[in-house]
Amino acid sequence: MIVITTPTGQIGRQVLDKVLDGGEPIRVIARDPSRLSPRVRERVEVVPGSHDRLDVLTEALDGADAVFWLVPPDPRADSVEGHLLGFTRPFCEAIEKQGVQRVVGVSTLGRGVAENAGQISAALAMDELIERTGVGYRALQMPGFMENMLQQVGAIRSQGTFYLALSGDHKNPTCATRDIAAVAAELLLDDSWSGQEGVPVLGPEDLSPNDMARIMSEVLGRPIRFQQVSGAAYKATLVRNGLSEPWAQGLADMTAAIDRGLYNARPHTPRSTTPTGFRQWCEEVLKPAVEQNGS
Repeated sequence: MIVITTPTGQIGRQVLDKVLDGGEPIRVIARDPSRLSPRVRERVEVVPGSHDRLDVLTEALDGADAVFWLVPPDPRADSVEGHLLGFTRPFCEAIEKQGVQRVVGVSTLGRGVAENAGQISAALAMDELIERTGVGYRALQMPGFMENMLQQVGAIRSQGTFYLALSGDHKNPTCATRDIAAVAAELLLDDSWSGQEGVPVLGPEDLSPNDMARIMSEVLGRPIRFQQVSGAAYKATLVRNGLSEPWAQGLADMTAAIDRGLYNARPHTPRSTTPTGFRQWCEEVLKPAVEQNGS
């Protein structure tokens, strides 16, 4: 039995799609089961509720061999670490009680080097809590997602500009959520592994914001430029857009750590290099989103 959390989320729904035809029974935890497609509801067992609740987790993990674990963000949370560990503590209690063998979790790069890194530091604390249970654990270690650029579709379309609190020439890895889901699904369907280790998911290339602007210009057929903003301005914009002060501060601290090179600590290897490049992602995802936004 494979259990999937966040089955209607950006990554979770793609994981679910990939394991549905794997021959294993599937159970999902869904806060709003009506958001599941009819195809999914016909083929999986659904446990309604939130996966920060021990009773929901205890029910869902009964008889489970493997779990896909992802803590959804809460931009209005009054504590970044409190939010992540508020989900993870009952999860750890449930996996110990129900004897779960393997967990595949969405985590981050930065283990061993992250200091005062906001959401990254909180995700690493989550990993440590899960590992203390002794469960077989694969922490998927990602840099920023390409899909994060979708948050700036409006500015890209109307201003020809995107904004980050990063240096324009600093190259970082970046990955597509489809590739994260593919790695997760492969691990969930493989019952041969045990122990605990990180699995970097780094995409095929390291790019700077200026590199991204060049590729976006070529794909969209018009000039797109990158504008660096200060950490303070970035945080202030986030708060104006409705994020809590702690969540916005965490993102500002995380971005500062990335700009100091946190994502560059793990080199590309054949295993960590995933297939979807930024140009392909722009052609298949960003360009349609920009065109739809402008229609």
